Formats: sequence, C-alpha cells, structure tokens
Amino acid sequence: MQLFWHRRDPRTRDNAGLAAAARAGTVLPVFVVDDDLLATLGARQRAFYLGCVSRLRARYRDLGSDLVVRGGDPGTVLPDLAAECGIDRVVYNEHYRPARRERGRAVTEALAAAGVETASRTDLVLVDPGRLADAYPDHGAFRDDWDAVPKAEPYPEPEPDALADPRSDALTGPDPDASAGSAEASPATATGVDIPAPSADIGLPEPGYEAARGRLDRFLDRGIRSYADTRDDLARAVEAPGLAVSRLSPYLAAGAIGIREVWSAAGDCLGDASGDERRNIEKYRDELTWREQLYHLLYRAPDLAETNYKTLPNAIAWREDDAAFAAWTRGETGYPLVDAGMRQLEAEGYVHNRPRQVVASFLTKHLLIDWRRGARHFAARLVDHDHAANHGMWQWIASTGTDSVDVRIFDPVSQAAKYDPDARFVKAYVPELRDVPADTVVDWPTLPAAERASLAPEYPEPIVDRDAAYERAKRVFEEALGKR
Repeated sequence: MQLFWHRRDPRTRDNAGLAAAARAGTVLPVFVVDDDLLATLGARQRAFYLGCVSRLRARYRDLGSDLVVRGGDPGTVLPDLAAECGIDRVVYNEHYRPARRERGRAVTEALAAAGVETASRTDLVLVDPGRLADAYPDHGAFRDDWDAVPKAEPYPEPEPDALADPRSDALTGPDPDASAGSAEASPATATGVDIPAPSADIGLPEPGYEAARGRLDRFLDRGIRSYADTRDDLARAVEAPGLAVSRLSPYLAAGAIGIREVWSAAGDCLGDASGDERRNIEKYRDELTWREQLYHLLYRAPDLAETNYKTLPNAIAWREDDAAFAAWTRGETGYPLVDAGMRQLEAEGYVHNRPRQVVASFLTKHLLIDWRRGARHFAARLVDHDHAANHGMWQWIASTGTDSVDVRIFDPVSQAAKYDPDARFVKAYVPELRDVPADTVVDWPTLPAAERASLAPEYPEPIVDRDAAYERAKRVFEEALGKR
C-alpha cells in the first residue's frame, strides 16, 4: 500500500504525487500537523491553508475515503504510521523553501531507516528547476530554456477504488473503546487528530479547490481575453476584482489548485481566440512563467529571503527609521497610492500587483529601508504569501535581485497618474480623500501644505519630500554600485 503525504498541496485533482501513488496501488492519504512549519506562516495564511485542508478531507470523504491527520514531526509520525498500516512506499511532492526541503530530506532518511521506500514528484511548478541552467541574465533567456521543456497535462483525480478507507478494520483494527463485540473502527482512532481551525483578523477567501476552480472559470470566461489591456487598470481592479486579474494567488500559494490545471485551462482559451484576444491570453500565461522563474531562483539560491541575490561592490546604506516604517505599515505616508496599497493589504491580506510594486519601491527607495523588513511584513499579513514570489519580488524592486535595470525607482505620483487617474483605487481605501477631486489626489504630495490641510485635514502629511527622496535613493544606490 502507498501512503501519500499531503504537504502544500491540499487537493485531489492535478496532484502529481497523489496521481503517481494511485497509479502504483492503493493510497492512504495523510496530512501531518507540523506546528514548526505552520508557525512560519502568517496567521491569515495559516487559517486559509488549514481551511483548504479541511475541504480536502471533505473531498476524500465524498470519494469514500478519508484524510488521516496526525500531529507532530513528520520524521517520526510517518515511519510510525507506515509500520502501523503496513505501508510499502511513501510518496510526496517536492518543495523549494529551505525548511520544507529539509523536512523532505529528514522524512526520506527516517523512512529509509525503517525500510520504507520514498518517491517525490515535481508539483509546485510546471518545470523541475533542476532541469534548467544555474542562472539566467533575464527573463527572456529563462523563458527560452523553459519553453523547450515539455509540460505535463493536469493529473486526474484518483478513482475512489484507488483510495484506502482509513476507518476500515484492515487498517486500524477494532476501536479499543468500542462496545464489546463491535468490530467497527472509531473514526477518531482511524483518522487521528482534528484539523486546527485558527481564526484570522479579516474575512478570508472561500478555501479549497472548488472555490479556486470557480474563480478560475469566471476569469477565463470574462477576464482573460482582456487581461493585458486591463490588468494594471486600478479602477477596474476595484470594480471587477476577479476579472481584471485572476485573483488566484491565494489558491496557488496554498496549493489548492494545481499549476498545470491553470496553465492548461488558459491555453485552451487560445483555440477560439482572435488575434487581439490571443495577445491578452498569452500575456497571462507569460505572467505564470515569471512565477516559474522565481521558483527556479529560490531553488538555486535557497537563502533568497535573507541574502541579496546580486553582489554589489559596496554595501547599501539602508536607513534605520522605525517611525517611517510604522507609517508605511499603517498606510499613513501621505502618498495616496502607497497608502491605498498598504491599507488594502491590511484590510484584505492582498495587494494588487501594481500598488504592490509601488509600496515596495517606496519603502526601499524613497525611505531607504531594507527590503527584508518589508518582506517580513508582507509575509505576516498576506493571505497569498509565496516564499519564492514574495522574496524574489522584493529583491527585484530593491535592485538587489534579477532586474536588468541597475536602479529602478517607481515614482508614486506618476504611477498614480498612469494607473489610477480617476483615483478610484485610492478612494476605495483612503476615505480621507474621497471628497477631494481626482486630479488633486493624484498630485497630492506635490501640492502646497496649506492646500492639503484645507482639503483633507485628517490625512497625514507626506513623510518625505518626493524629489529629495528620489535623489537620495539614486545617490545611495549609485554609491553601492560603485558609480560614484
């Protein structure tokens, strides 16, 4: 019998490891409540992820099986469970975050010592990062090599008869607490501990595969054919949040939907698409390849969360400014687009990609605060936190990562003028500015202080001067690059 160890993959459909285990024989599905690893997730993401695990258990029950849930160190729990249930092989999916990679190695060694075979599969990404070169100068070079590797089709859900029922006598034996003469196993004995149900301080997206697939279908039906043209339109992001962009990031981050399913479904839209529609669809698929590259980056640079990816001739003169950092986290910098993005993060555990880039640039360039502080704050508050994407993005914005531009600085005023000219996004999250004319909101940090005070006396003053902060950032990074 096979044991499939669910990790960051709480789904039965398009699950590479689960499908491989089902092809080889009967599968016992298992989830280990690993408190050490769960503690590395922010409270919001942890609650959402465990909600997805609860939906996974419900799906197994629909299929006539159940999810065995045990608590503890997987390196101890899985060998014990293998011995208890007569398991021949344990299958799991590969992960790339250092702590999870180490967990996988430790489990493999513990099972080998117990005489149990293990096998792992590539599931989080479309292409195994080990198949590609060590490093790429830009995304185009990565995409060329990545495109050349064949992509697997979505994996089928196991048939019910391929799944073991952990409540059966054959696996658990009689419940010692059952009444005399009963041969029926107790579900608690068979399936172990309850799945924790931690609370969150915000409303969370509906968890699980069905919610993810519903969100994907709506986007494919009504959004993907205009994606390239509307993905940075912040007014549309407010009015149609699941259509301007897919909003699948929480589900991909939790593993509630498989990347092959998303890639294939988007590709299917190309069949009847016009020329302009094809351009929009291909742009969405290209964005998925950036996710692939960030995982490749983490695979090759496991310390991505702690160490600058790019080696600079001189140290960056980061500033220690706790007051400025606190104002940034609260969305009280006096820069409307920055504050709207940070308030969206606090209210929803999500930030649209455009303001996500702007707020990160503002912290690392205009405030000159170390990108690691921002990345840690995002990790604690995001529902869609992804270790590879979060740290890869922060390093790209901070000019310490893979960006081909030496020093990239997003101007929050020009960004607002280009992507939120009617200030609809800003006004959705910054109520102090709702009665201010849109063009005034866009230009807010450049207005005279007296005019700002008369228009919105409750809104904070800008914490840095726009031009002076830009010039300071440019100077500091040129010094770090050895250009001064």
